[in-house]
Amino acid sequence: MGKCLVNWRFPSLFMIDFGANWVEDSARNFRAFGNVPPETILYCGVNSWFDKGGVMANLLAGKRALVTGSASGIGAAIVAEFVAQGAIVFGVDKNPSAHQPSTQFDLSDVESLPELVASAERAIGEIDILVNCAGMAIGEFIPDLTWEAYDKTLRVNLHSPVFLMKYLGSKMVKRGYGRIINITSVHGQYSEEKAMSYDVSKGGLNSATRTAALEFAPHDVLVNAIAPGFTDTPISITNGVSELESEWFKTVYVKYAKIPQRRAAQPWEQAKHVAWLSSSENTYCTGQVLLVDGGMSARF
Repeated sequence: MGKCLVNWRFPSLFMIDFGANWVEDSARNFRAFGNVPPETILYCGVNSWFDKGGVMANLLAGKRALVTGSASGIGAAIVAEFVAQGAIVFGVDKNPSAHQPSTQFDLSDVESLPELVASAERAIGEIDILVNCAGMAIGEFIPDLTWEAYDKTLRVNLHSPVFLMKYLGSKMVKRGYGRIINITSVHGQYSEEKAMSYDVSKGGLNSATRTAALEFAPHDVLVNAIAPGFTDTPISITNGVSELESEWFKTVYVKYAKIPQRRAAQPWEQAKHVAWLSSSENTYCTGQVLLVDGGMSARF
């Protein structure tokens, strides 16, 4: 069974380096703003509504979001961006860390997702935004493919996002508002050797995004996907070595410009797109898979 353990509490202060000014009384301000139970501490952005240029940055002010995969990589960047934009965030990760506290939950346990949803709603109330960011990859050539690896990859990367869309999307439809963002991959459209499980899961999530968008659109519940290209995250590290530091990457993708921008993305760059698509500023974009890959997919 999955475990829903909120592992940090008021008045603890969680610091994210995104250029905002945090103060010691943020927990008190957060309570007044969000009416969140005092025994539960989550991510909040009440004291971080000004960006580095001093401009009001409250794109998501008062919105309540559930973000999976929140403890590292793109998920952690999404949490930071949402916090900076005034959102209240319930973060979920299998492996919370001291630097990125999250509610602990193994998303391969699809059957326990109703428990996770209930925990989120008890903590912060009705969810306005769902971001399915958690993902995993196990590299196997097809002759070596095992059912265990294939099944677990699809449970985390596809089945859990689909059923979170079911559980939370249905509630959003009844309220007449919601935003859902699925973090897929360029692998959802372009395949690679030794990536059968991952490619299938991401392609499936692209299709699920479009189907959910069609069903939910009449109710102002907009569903989109961000499909990152190479991004500097822990998933790019194998046996302690980042593929972004390999001669193969530097030669093919940088020197010979397989990526026209000649570099990998940083997680915060993906998060910026997620924030806008998740906001009420987005009123007419749904059913889209946005490739954020530095122009790589534009190449023949």
